[in-house]
Amino acid sequence: MQAVIPVSLPQNSYEIAIASHNLDQIGTWMTNETTKKLGKKVLAVSNPTIFKHYGQRVIDSLTNAGFAVSHCILPAGERYKTPATLQKIYDAALEHHLERSSTLVALGGGVIGDMTGFAAATWLRGINVVQVPTSLLAMVDAAIGGKTGVNHPRGKNLIGAFHQPRLVLIDPQVLKTLPAREFRAGIAEVIKYGIIWDRELFDQLENAPRLDQIRYVSEDLLQDILTRSCQAKAHVVSKDEKESGLREILNYGHTIGHAVESLTGYRVVNHGEGVAIGMVAAGLIAVKMGLWDRESSDRQIALIEKVGLPTRLPEGMDLDAIVATLQSDKKVKEGKVRFVLPRQIGSVIVSDQVEAEVIRHVLQQM
Repeated sequence: MQAVIPVSLPQNSYEIAIASHNLDQIGTWMTNETTKKLGKKVLAVSNPTIFKHYGQRVIDSLTNAGFAVSHCILPAGERYKTPATLQKIYDAALEHHLERSSTLVALGGGVIGDMTGFAAATWLRGINVVQVPTSLLAMVDAAIGGKTGVNHPRGKNLIGAFHQPRLVLIDPQVLKTLPAREFRAGIAEVIKYGIIWDRELFDQLENAPRLDQIRYVSEDLLQDILTRSCQAKAHVVSKDEKESGLREILNYGHTIGHAVESLTGYRVVNHGEGVAIGMVAAGLIAVKMGLWDRESSDRQIALIEKVGLPTRLPEGMDLDAIVATLQSDKKVKEGKVRFVLPRQIGSVIVSDQVEAEVIRHVLQQM
């Protein structure tokens, strides 16, 4: 099974290619017509675990296609998504004499993709990047759309740039080595697409026997999850590349989710778990404001629980600290926090009319 999904943009269009064993075809993909003559120098960026599993396959494919390949290994984990770690990519780019025609290849999950993308956006004022996501979360979300960045100690992704990849290459086979917790984290983003855009996808997830481990997900359902999620993201990004309007809906669950991640030092919950908590909160806020019905909110909570994702705040969280952290969120406009809130499954709105008392009330419930 193969799917090629276009991301149509005024200046930086590219393709998302989804197929089993795509990893071994990266050299072919990077020399075809759609990538428009990438330079011969390539720096592959990964973490130790992913590189051990897949690094040599990527290097061999690129070398066989005529590229001169070097690599840079970064420590794994959200807590290393910092300017200090970013410096390692810059050092490698300098050491290997990368030029403006050169390409960074991000082989890894969302952390590697975000940092490599930001390095590409800023090295020599912008060089090529190819995203090769190896986690479900990165495949359906982080690798697509050109958002890149690193974390500030007081907030997630506060330092960043928009820099579109030249190609997103997805190989579903690599998910077989993904830890179950990371797979569940990716399903959180898939649920997001069901709520904001694709009711049929939400129904498919509800009807699936189990979603907590990849071995219980059929190949057909996995292909549908990847294709429908990528199509949703591609459609939204094509309409709004730099988040001036429609693209804001992709932040569903992320407002409170990012605050929880940040306040727990990126060690207690991972990104998908934060988004799950944030989606529950956004749903309850929407119910409290009379925008959404309780039955739909309960369906969302039931699906999140079915996946094995958290629906409550971690123990001991300071609710005032969460509310305060929301004020430093990237989506704050004129001092008002902007929430993505559901109206029905498959449709959401963006609102800056959520009162602090409503947020506190919902957080107390959780």
